[in-house]
Amino acid sequence: MNRLQSVVRRPMSASIGLVMGGALWGLIWLPLRALGAFGLDGAWPGIMIYGATALLLLPLAWVRRHSILKHWQGLALCGFFAGMAFSLYTTSLMFTEVVRAILLFYLTPVWATAMGIALLGERMTLERALALVLGLVGLLVVLGTGGGIPWPRNIGDWMALMSGLAWAYGSLQLYKLGSTVPVPEQVVAFIFGSLTVTLLTLVVGGAAMGQPVSFGQFLEATPWSLLIAVYVIPMLFLTIWPATLLSPGRVGILLMSEVLIGVVSAALWSGEPFGWREGIGSLLIVGAGFVEVMGHRTPKPI
Repeated sequence: MNRLQSVVRRPMSASIGLVMGGALWGLIWLPLRALGAFGLDGAWPGIMIYGATALLLLPLAWVRRHSILKHWQGLALCGFFAGMAFSLYTTSLMFTEVVRAILLFYLTPVWATAMGIALLGERMTLERALALVLGLVGLLVVLGTGGGIPWPRNIGDWMALMSGLAWAYGSLQLYKLGSTVPVPEQVVAFIFGSLTVTLLTLVVGGAAMGQPVSFGQFLEATPWSLLIAVYVIPMLFLTIWPATLLSPGRVGILLMSEVLIGVVSAALWSGEPFGWREGIGSLLIVGAGFVEVMGHRTPKPI
């Protein structure tokens, strides 16, 4: 193993990479809504972005075709669920507020930690418990209780919530495949899974998931979609590579860097509200990630 491979396999390197990937995901709403300027709504921006990214990844898929065929069953499973997660998430951003979509997705650590304990035999630690408490309290602060339990209020909220559950299971599959299937193959599976689920969303949902797009709109949006794909590809590698090395609960918590970037960028450029509640809640959620990372080396079971 050379020095680069050694660095790539380090949990701390993967943790830093995942924080960077989460930050990039925090800005994904900008290109999605920019495509809306071409008359694309609902699932269509996701279809254009994932389709363009899949097109750019075709050479990689061809080079890796033998390995992909060898591991096709595992890749199909993790690609479908991980792809479903971000397909639902990106589509949710077209139907609800950015802040709500992000925070509902970030129930992920709850699902992921439960799955890690049930399916991987992980132990709950003091640090993980504290991180989960901080994350969930931050979620409640941002969404507010309004005298009751925060509850999804539209299809976008529900899709964001479902995307978190799908990512918890998808990241578990990525983690299980990490020792046998190289990251490039998993990235290819992820993007084709995302495209497939987004297309299915449009087919099943019909006009409710996006009005028909004209050929002129398609041609006009294609160059921008290809440009966005150049942004998406490194974002995917920074998401998939760490998920093959880190446990699902840890992945869900570290991806919370997206919260800070997403909420602040939405406050600056979307016209959506950002007050004391959003600020305190976001700090709590990001703080959850730091607690989990700093305490990871010396776990104390509870």
